[in-house]
Order: sequence, then structure tokens, then C-alpha cells
Amino acid sequence: MTLSTMLDQLSTGMIRSIGIFVLTLVFSMPLGMLITFGRMSKYRVIRNIARLYISVLRGTPLMLQLLVVYFAPFYLWGANISGYRFFAVIIGFSLNYAAYFAEIYRGGIEAVPRGQYEAAQVLGYTRAQTFLRIVLPQVTKNILPAVTNEVITLVKDTSLAFALAYQEVFSIAKQISAAQTSFMPFVIAGIFYYVFNLLVAFIMEKFEAKMNYYR
Repeated sequence: MTLSTMLDQLSTGMIRSIGIFVLTLVFSMPLGMLITFGRMSKYRVIRNIARLYISVLRGTPLMLQLLVVYFAPFYLWGANISGYRFFAVIIGFSLNYAAYFAEIYRGGIEAVPRGQYEAAQVLGYTRAQTFLRIVLPQVTKNILPAVTNEVITLVKDTSLAFALAYQEVFSIAKQISAAQTSFMPFVIAGIFYYVFNLLVAFIMEKFEAKMNYYR
């Protein structure tokens, strides 16, 4: 197999890996915020449910969660899961990363001094206005380093989709390597992950620089 043919086959997996990455962020980041609100709710039942969710999703392997999400409909309801593989990957990744983002958000919100809430109340701000105009910009700035770490981890974790036999770049690299008895597919896959992470880190650094109010 020529290098160009190998790259052509791997490119399909690269596109799928990027798709997992993008869709996971699209769903997990807002879901993480909802879980944060539950975790900080004044109602004990809601707090405990959110705490349990975070504990379970952070305390068990992502690979196991993917398998549960994929096979649960079949074992519980006898559903046909033949066309469910991609959706299971996105659901599993999103649920897992939402738990991590929720704790990052909570830490950022709790880091905002209580006096700022009181000052906003004196100025006549509603709770929504206080959060959107005063709290959220500060939280965004404070949590960017932690979010960057999670996003970079997500790039590498996309390879775990192989647990559901989803053909992303790592799975395809393994298949080509086994068929051609060549190490080159793994080298190409490694370069892809590395370059992808460099791009993500560059974008996040630019965003952090724009959020630096003191520069």
C-alpha cells in the first residue's frame, strides 16, 4: 500500500475523530452548566442527584460508560442497536465530559467573591443579569486553563470510540497496520493527534489572551 492510499484511508478516520470532538463539546459544555446549577441548587434532592451523577461519571472508566450507553437499549428493551453506534459514542462522550465540565464551572463560580453578588443586588440587577454580566465573564476567564486541559484530553480520548467498533482514525490505523504489517499508520495517527492538540492549544491560548483583563 502506498503512502497516499494509506493517508486516503486514514483521512476518513480523522474526519470522524474531529466529528466526535466537536459534537462532544457542543453537547457536553452546556449540559455541564445545567449540572452545575443542579449541584449548587438550594434543594437537597437536586444537589444530591447532581453530586451522584458527577461521582459516577468521574469515578468509572469512559470505555465502560460507552459500552453501557451502547448496549443498554438492547438489554433493557430489546431495541435494535445496529444503527446506533455513532449516537452512542456522542452520548457517552457528552455525558462523561459534562461531569468534568460541571465541576470546573462550579469551581469558577464559587471563586467569585460574594460581595459582587451583593453589589449587583444593590444596583438593581436581577439574578440572571448578575450571572450573565458580572459572574459569567469572570468565571470564563478563571476556568479557561482547566477547560483547555479537558479539551486537549478529549482529543486523545476520541480514540476510545474503538470500544464500540466505530471507525475513527485509531481504529483504522490498527486495521491498516495489521493488514500491511507496517508501523507507519500509527505514526501518521500519532502525528494527527499531536497536530490537532497543537491547534487546540493555540486557539485556547489566543482566547485566554483576549480574556486577560490586566494586560
